[in-house]
Amino acid sequence: MNKNGPIVIIEDDVEDQELLGDVFKELKVTNEVIFFSDSYKALDYLVSTDIKPFIIFSDINMPKLSGTELREKIHNNEDLKLKSIPYLFFSTSAEQKAVVEAYSKSVQGFFVKPHTYEKLLRVIRIIVEYWQECVSPEYVK
Repeated sequence: MNKNGPIVIIEDDVEDQELLGDVFKELKVTNEVIFFSDSYKALDYLVSTDIKPFIIFSDINMPKLSGTELREKIHNNEDLKLKSIPYLFFSTSAEQKAVVEAYSKSVQGFFVKPHTYEKLLRVIRIIVEYWQECVSPEYVK
């Protein structure tokens, strides 16, 4: 995990992208925020770049390649595994089957998208602060 790396958001809804962008600006998060509306493009980026992202926020219901399918591809890629990137799901609902499947793919968190801006701001603040404090293999020498 690279605490100074970009925050990758995989979200096909443009309004949700704009909302999340506003939240990160308001929180004065200094990490670059990179949006992908296509899971395949996100995977291509993650595989082809030497940059180690800080966190990945992913929707589950994505066209072409779902969030859980993308997570499985990342989890099964040895090079990406070594980057120790926290992978979090942000979904409009939390059906039991989806939550179980997500955690079976070693996801680090599953969150339901809050219905108010204030709650979204609070949740994102808590997530970012948590991962800023968390120790990953590359920080333990």
